[in-house]
Amino acid sequence: MLKLSVVSVAVIAILSTPVASAGTAHGAGQDEHALTTSFSYQGKPATEATKAHNAAVEASLNFADQAAFNNTRAKLIATLDDASAAQLADKFEFIGDKTPETVNPSLYRQAQLNNEAYGLYEVRDGIYQVRGTDLANMSFVRTDNGWIVFDPLTTYESAKATLDFALKHLPGGDKPVVAMVYSHSHADHFGGSRAVAERFPQVKIYGSHNITSEMVDENVLAGNAMARRTSYQYGATLSYNDTGIVDAALSNGIAKGEITYIVPHFETNAQGQKFEKINIDGLDIIFMDASGTEAPSEAVAYIPSMQAIWGAEVMYHGMHNVYTLRGAKVRDALKWSKTINQMLETWGDKAEFLFAAHSAPVWDKANIQAYMKLQRDNYGFVHNQSLRLANSGVVMQDIGWEIEKVLPDSIQKAWHTNGYHGTYSHNARAVYNMYLGYFDMNPANLNPLPTKAEATKFVEYMGGAKSVLKKAKKDYRQGEYNFVATALNKVVIAEPENLEARNLLADTYEQLGYQSEGAGWRNVYLSGAQELRVGIQDGELKSASADVIANLPIGSLLDYMATRIDSLKAQHHSFGMNLVLPDIGETYYVELANGNLNNIKVDQPKAGADLTLTLNNRDAIAMNLGQVSLKQLFESGKAKSAGDTQVLATLKSLMVDFDPRFEIVPLPNEAAAEANRSIYYQASPAHSDNHWGRRHQH
Repeated sequence: MLKLSVVSVAVIAILSTPVASAGTAHGAGQDEHALTTSFSYQGKPATEATKAHNAAVEASLNFADQAAFNNTRAKLIATLDDASAAQLADKFEFIGDKTPETVNPSLYRQAQLNNEAYGLYEVRDGIYQVRGTDLANMSFVRTDNGWIVFDPLTTYESAKATLDFALKHLPGGDKPVVAMVYSHSHADHFGGSRAVAERFPQVKIYGSHNITSEMVDENVLAGNAMARRTSYQYGATLSYNDTGIVDAALSNGIAKGEITYIVPHFETNAQGQKFEKINIDGLDIIFMDASGTEAPSEAVAYIPSMQAIWGAEVMYHGMHNVYTLRGAKVRDALKWSKTINQMLETWGDKAEFLFAAHSAPVWDKANIQAYMKLQRDNYGFVHNQSLRLANSGVVMQDIGWEIEKVLPDSIQKAWHTNGYHGTYSHNARAVYNMYLGYFDMNPANLNPLPTKAEATKFVEYMGGAKSVLKKAKKDYRQGEYNFVATALNKVVIAEPENLEARNLLADTYEQLGYQSEGAGWRNVYLSGAQELRVGIQDGELKSASADVIANLPIGSLLDYMATRIDSLKAQHHSFGMNLVLPDIGETYYVELANGNLNNIKVDQPKAGADLTLTLNNRDAIAMNLGQVSLKQLFESGKAKSAGDTQVLATLKSLMVDFDPRFEIVPLPNEAAAEANRSIYYQASPAHSDNHWGRRHQH
């Protein structure tokens, strides 16, 4: 049996919506074509303006620098087998050696680089990585009696296939996995944990400080909104072709399947210490708290006996997000820069190997130091220059454009500081927001109308939709896509049935996507274009899976319940409820008052509560996983209640079900979507004539 150091709550199980369900579709979301694998969405060609833009970008790039490709190909032990390659890598076989006109050349170069990741690689004797099966790498570090897995990927399916493949080819692969380390609180670094733990039930799990509570914040409390937005950022519903998803910056893409989570047995740096030495099965590892950089909970590490730095996700071969488009807490670029500097100061004169959760390793002391310095200074540049501009009166809307004008040559010419994941534009705005908030102090922006009302007035002021369209068509022909997008967005919000405006807006987003160096920007633009044309398609990512929900602290689960309360309905009700979990010795008092649901951990049940519900935590977990019902627990005597059980029915009546497919762009009606399917669906994906030659290289 898999041991879960978790808590759960019965009332969540009977009241919460199925978090892994696809939900109700809007527009064409349930179209049969979206579910038919033989059909592929294919966008329009690049316009002359986009071709010119991308040609200019290509002319500015140093393609002769092949160092990153050499590092990515180095020390291959075995190429992926069919099962592991099917998780991700084989979906990007269309990537060729010639940049398509529909992709920014810098981004396509990153896609080619990520496409090289296709197997098990040696970092050094005792450290190995599997790359190409998911967004992250699965890393293996040898101990006295087995292996430590660093970051078990995003999904159960990808982790299982990757683990099976690795154990066939690792030197000493017959040894067990004795420990897992979650470097930080993002799903691609813990989501496959159950696959590892099912194979090795005695595995000991280590996580960064406060990882579970921070994971809850990102994947549950705002999980419904974040999952929908994540699908845009990572192009989860886009087709794999030259007019669809070509890359996700950290790798070509993200594996699909079930996200799982097992609460760590031990959190590193939990006592507030910056550094903590931990011996895991005979191997000393020094963990350094890096929380508040790339993630609110994160740790990097140094393995003295192997002269190896574990960089987690604090560094990768590109610039990361200070603000991530999917939505998350804004990150501290200054702390990020200082953390890399501290790693450099502490370990830089010792380390001969640097491996991380994404991208290839860096070898040799001099290379590692140079790499870390540029990474350090890139985040420092974003922080310091954004504030210099802000302190000079540059507002948020302008700061993303201005920071690109002051980029130093040394940073601009280095491939591994490019904005594939986090662009300078939106990272500068993130720094502005962290210090000054969203408001730029212009009174006109203090309290704008709601989007629909504002769009209606804009269209009226601009002389109506026909007038806007006439001007937009002219600007579109001239390649002035940014403002065309702004203007037509107002028209389509005000008049969702205006097909001419809708289709031109989709065309505009598409060209902006083709020009984008940032993978997230491309995927957002192309996802918006696709949904404007054919509606929401299947394939969205779900971070708040049933397994994640079942493995959360009870306070977090109750907090999640509180986000689902309809305050206008709830204001007419009030109650207090004790929730008693005797097998873990915990009691919670839940109170509904003033339209808000509160909870607090208490030493003993409160007298005068309207209801006391008692059941064992293990049974609550089983309920959350759908293995037993509350009715069955009552009938078997495993659950008991005292007081007014109508409280549960009242609570259920006050909770809303989140729509996992809420509207981001105005969605088409069925007739418009059906008309566009005949245009944009093809019988098979488009492939490049010349494959990048990944297997030939290997």
